[in-house]
Amino acid sequence: MEKTSGKRKYETGEDCVLYDRKCIGCGECELCDINPLKICDNCGECIKMSDVASIVIDKIEEN
Repeated sequence: MEKTSGKRKYETGEDCVLYDRKCIGCGECELCDINPLKICDNCGECIKMSDVASIVIDKIEEN
């Protein structure tokens, strides 16, 4: 049995990504961690991600 919710197509019998069980098509894996009424759109707010990934270089060593 297949069920579509939001972006993802659920197929009964595949492994659930959140719980130790088979998928029941509940759609909980698509919900935002910050606002559970919103479907996740990969905005990155839950991981404090900015537009551009960057690193800070505090020292350069030469041989």
